[in-house]
Amino acid sequence: MKLKNLMNPVLKTILISAVLVGLLGSLFGCTGKTTISTTTATTTAAVPKPANPELILSSTTSVRDSGLMDLLLPLFEKETGYVVKPIYNGSGAAIALGQAGQADVLVVHSPDAELQLVADGYGINRTLFTDNSFILVGPKNDPAGIKGMTSVVAAFKAIAASQSLFYSRGDASGTDTKEKAIWKTAGITQKGQSWYVEANTGMGDLLRIASEKGGYTLTDRATYITQQSTLSLDVMVQNDYPTLVNLYHVIEINPGAFPTIKINSAGAKAFRKFLISPEIQQAIATYGVDKYGVQLFFADAGKTEASFGSK
Repeated sequence: MKLKNLMNPVLKTILISAVLVGLLGSLFGCTGKTTISTTTATTTAAVPKPANPELILSSTTSVRDSGLMDLLLPLFEKETGYVVKPIYNGSGAAIALGQAGQADVLVVHSPDAELQLVADGYGINRTLFTDNSFILVGPKNDPAGIKGMTSVVAAFKAIAASQSLFYSRGDASGTDTKEKAIWKTAGITQKGQSWYVEANTGMGDLLRIASEKGGYTLTDRATYITQQSTLSLDVMVQNDYPTLVNLYHVIEINPGAFPTIKINSAGAKAFRKFLISPEIQQAIATYGVDKYGVQLFFADAGKTEASFGSK
């Protein structure tokens, strides 16, 4: 008796189903068994939205022009849920916004003006979080003959004596304040001289102007290094400490000073704590090293200004 004659309709149905399952398994990489996926999608817990998510940051231009804020602000926003609205000016103008209650938190590098802000009751919790240094840069032909000098005051005297072009921020920024202090120490009245030009502009723009015009200028090291490839300027004087130390502080605006203005004090506090956290201090200290081969900023959380007598 042939096999096909022994099969009843039920057996035939079972056999056909088995064959079909096997074929489908071959086509789609299945085993023919019914399986239930136990894989669970990984989800990241959403950051709770702050009650007042908008944070106004009034900041010096050098941390923008060096690219540091392009690193830090997205990290802060992702970690905390705040949305930062940065306003970049020289430190003088940045501090003025804080004094007017038009900012929640400041990042500045003009120590005397910062201390006055705190003394006047507008700023609180002034905290050192990073530093780099100022350097004197100038044209490659070095008309004042100052390259390699170890004293920036002596270099300023030589620039004045040779009446070589010097370009100044002229904007009451931290860099401008430092430059004016050096002229004063050198005993030189530079303002109004034909060779002295106040450009009233940010650090990156001033470097481009000095490069195009063949003049000297004072700059923070980080902005110069990040833009060096586009400039015809060499480092003339550096490492004259403590004169050329450049300290950056974060300052919360005091909500008590503005009873009719809503200062985002919670956001300001969160930003200050973020900047001095170990992970962000490490990010600041390593920023740009892979690209430029040198450290642009240093991690200063927990340090005091008194520790910068030499470096």
